[in-house]
Amino acid sequence: MNDKPKENPRTFQAVRGMHDVLPADQPYWDRIENLTKDLARSYGFARLEPPVLEFAELYHKTSGEESDVVQKEMYTLRTKGGDFLALRPEYTPGIARAYLENSLSRMGQPQKLFYFGPVFRHDRPQLGRYRQFTQIGFETLAGPNDPIYDAEIISVSWDLLSELKIKNPTLKINSIGCRVCRPLYKKQLVNYYKNYEKELCGDCAERLKTNPLRLLDCKEEGCVKLKGKAPNFLDKLCAMCTEHFKSVLEYLEEVAIPYELDNHLVRGLDYYSRTVFEMYAEGAEAAIGALPAGGRYDYLMETIGGHLTPAVGVACGVERLIAVMKAREIALPVRNQKKVFLVHAGDLAKQKAFGLLQSLRARGIFVAESLAKESLAAQLKVADKEGISLALILGQKEIYEKSIIIRDLKTGLQEAIPQEKLVDEIKKRL
Repeated sequence: MNDKPKENPRTFQAVRGMHDVLPADQPYWDRIENLTKDLARSYGFARLEPPVLEFAELYHKTSGEESDVVQKEMYTLRTKGGDFLALRPEYTPGIARAYLENSLSRMGQPQKLFYFGPVFRHDRPQLGRYRQFTQIGFETLAGPNDPIYDAEIISVSWDLLSELKIKNPTLKINSIGCRVCRPLYKKQLVNYYKNYEKELCGDCAERLKTNPLRLLDCKEEGCVKLKGKAPNFLDKLCAMCTEHFKSVLEYLEEVAIPYELDNHLVRGLDYYSRTVFEMYAEGAEAAIGALPAGGRYDYLMETIGGHLTPAVGVACGVERLIAVMKAREIALPVRNQKKVFLVHAGDLAKQKAFGLLQSLRARGIFVAESLAKESLAAQLKVADKEGISLALILGQKEIYEKSIIIRDLKTGLQEAIPQEKLVDEIKKRL
């Protein structure tokens, strides 16, 4: 006799930090993706989707060895062949790699590209922040180092929030200089923070030695207080960076996009230079974090084997946008897809209804049904629940007569018409 207790079958759940996109949420995703495509088309951006897996070294070289993305958040793996790969924690390095590898510079300059897909970061899950999440992004690569492209990237981001009815966003903007003026600022920053070294959090104590700009990006309460009196970056810009930043702001004023200067804004990745910016939903900065955010990255191409290439881009998490839309109770546009409901009466009619469904859909008619229900009343109840006003009723008599009944579900009036005239009759009534 076997007295070994039976093992309970395992109940599987989504991996921590991952999430299911349920049918009820899909309209938000459709709205954002369709709007992204519309904006891209309007601004002249073409879609580029690099693979989810890249060589991990790509992110080490571009995002920075000391960045949180590389040190703490990347999902990495070693292949059977010995390659060290990473699930992409962000898109920009992969976009840059694809630009170089596929010689997109030959396709004309600048290259204006956009993307919409999943990224992965082993971050602490919270509202609007997941370990697998979806990013929208717009990137302008090559061409002249013209501040009008910085302003255009900000403009398309602003339009995205506006079209989603996210009202009164805040745009924070700064310039973090170039290779000429940034080293001087870093030196002053280090001298300032050395006076408070014992008050820094553990991460910032290390950043002081390796990447002092990241001190300004820390969210720990004590470090946030210290940066309030840190040197002002805008006072240390060289003449060329000052002129570039001034032009960006003038372009924004030209299109009436309000902004706030934030001389401590640096972003968390090493490849940024000159313009950096972040946008926040009103009252949601602490709870949700930045929505569209990005900046210029003129030196990134050099770090992966290319030439000095002017570039500027922005990325935004879809889940964060949806969290804001839900919190603000922003209504989605009503889809203008008028449907008819096909009702069958009997087994033979059910069989014929299946073929008729395919025929109508092929002709561009949106048809709903409840083929699993046998009762005429039960099927009509489903039609009423879905708010459909026109029903098609197919029974054995109609099959033999090659006709079909059209019933107005609002008035109850109905008539039989030849099946050959059905499509024209539906279009006329809808």
